[in-house]
Amino acid sequence: MQKIYTSLGLMSGTSGDGVDASIIKSNGIDQYEVVKDKYFEYDSTIYRSIHSLKDKISNTYDLNKFSEDLRLLEREITLFHAKVVKDLNYNNENILVGFHGQTIYHNAEEKISRQLGDGNLLHQLTNKKIVFKFRENDIINGGEGAPLTPIYHQLIVTQKKIKLPICILNIGGISNLTLIKKDQIGSPELFSKDIGPGNCLIDIWVRKNSKLKFDFDGNLAAKGNINEIILEQAQELYLNRKNKEKKSFDTSDFDVSFTRGLSLEDGAATLTSFSASIISEKLSIILKEESPIKILLCGGGRKNKTLINSIKKILPKKIELLIIDDFGINGDFIESQAFGFLAIRSYKKLPITFPNTTNCKKPISGGEIIED
Repeated sequence: MQKIYTSLGLMSGTSGDGVDASIIKSNGIDQYEVVKDKYFEYDSTIYRSIHSLKDKISNTYDLNKFSEDLRLLEREITLFHAKVVKDLNYNNENILVGFHGQTIYHNAEEKISRQLGDGNLLHQLTNKKIVFKFRENDIINGGEGAPLTPIYHQLIVTQKKIKLPICILNIGGISNLTLIKKDQIGSPELFSKDIGPGNCLIDIWVRKNSKLKFDFDGNLAAKGNINEIILEQAQELYLNRKNKEKKSFDTSDFDVSFTRGLSLEDGAATLTSFSASIISEKLSIILKEESPIKILLCGGGRKNKTLINSIKKILPKKIELLIIDDFGINGDFIESQAFGFLAIRSYKKLPITFPNTTNCKKPISGGEIIED
């Protein structure tokens, strides 16, 4: 019988608004149980600092230029995570903490993925076993460092006995999909990749043009008018971009400059339509041979009604969009649960990334472990 581990997954996504925390129990292979999920919002200082620095960093030179600012912000983010661990007050001294940190820069071509989060400091502050730097070993072994959650998506589908093939679409700042189907001998087979922007362009536009953090329920976009000329030009530029076959994206791979001069609502409407068109096109191409097929939506973007309705209108009828919550799964905390699961797999030295998920050369374990 496989040993059951208890793990706390901590995830702060590209929205940079706070930390999702999930305590799970799992053997790291084929079973899991969610103990607790909770969200912790960053204070306004950390939130502003994250987005101010992300706006300034577009290459490795900038990482060096702003290294002192990054160091100070990393300390604040780590202190915040330490408070999260203590607030959860889970009395298990052997608990593993899967500490993702805050992504500040990710470039698949340069083989760089920089997350702000000091694992050594978090260990000192909490006296817990810390697993962090999940992406580095994958990158060293030829991968792009993302997406990391597919192996957990497979576990969810297997435990919930969801019929294959199935696709899980996470719409966070970036949209990524995991396709799970049966291989030639009937075992689950994984394919995953980032497919384009999710919330990031809409969020950036709203932050820059209002006092809001995001377009709640897609209400701003619903009130606006799509500028069809600008939309068509943006789509053409995107279709003619370089490096179309990347597995992973950063928010810096996209920008909102083409909507300059539009009203808040019209910009939101145009960017929502642009994001929906990219997501729909990629889904149609990747899932063409699998249709009819169901897609289970998770992540914050599943709550943006305007975005989801736009995707539905474009997708072929044989591809059906469903909310993952309808299957008894909380769509807000899948990534934090995943990093709890990845922490256990890392601790057991089991693979967390695979050639069909990140382009690594072979199945690779990952995560740096601090427990002394």
